[in-house]
Amino acid sequence: MCASPEFTPLDDIDRAILQLLQRDARHRTAVEIAEQVGVSDGTVRNRIEDLEDRGVLEGYVPVVDYEAAGYQLEVRFTCTATIVEREQLARKALEIGGVVEVMELMSGRENVDIVAVAPKSDDLTRIAEALHELGLQIESQELIRHRYIRPFDHFGTENVAGDDESGSYEV
Repeated sequence: MCASPEFTPLDDIDRAILQLLQRDARHRTAVEIAEQVGVSDGTVRNRIEDLEDRGVLEGYVPVVDYEAAGYQLEVRFTCTATIVEREQLARKALEIGGVVEVMELMSGRENVDIVAVAPKSDDLTRIAEALHELGLQIESQELIRHRYIRPFDHFGTENVAGDDESGSYEV
């Protein structure tokens, strides 16, 4: 996530568009969003483009059930990096095959969380070795049984007509 150089507050229309997009960006057209928000589809397209240009919308990522895709092992590595190397090591960790998420944490120790997926345990060993070779000290490894996620729901659902979906997922 990148911080934009200038912060421009979101208005009710922006928040409503974000609410709908994060619930299902793939199946919602600008026309459908416009109907729910109460603006024209051209306004929705312009607002989405503006949100992308401002760095508010960074991308559209599918929610994948890795186990159903043949990657039954999902592991969280909790690592420690020196403060001066933390960002660089976190970015490099994301380049390792099988690593799907890296979180840089604001703590002294255990300051990089990494999620990796693999079809077999040998792949997890390879990933752990690659993390170690980068210079990350692995503090713990935990096998993830299930992840439950939901979109942030405080963008203002009161601004969206007929939107009563929970938007939560088990992955």
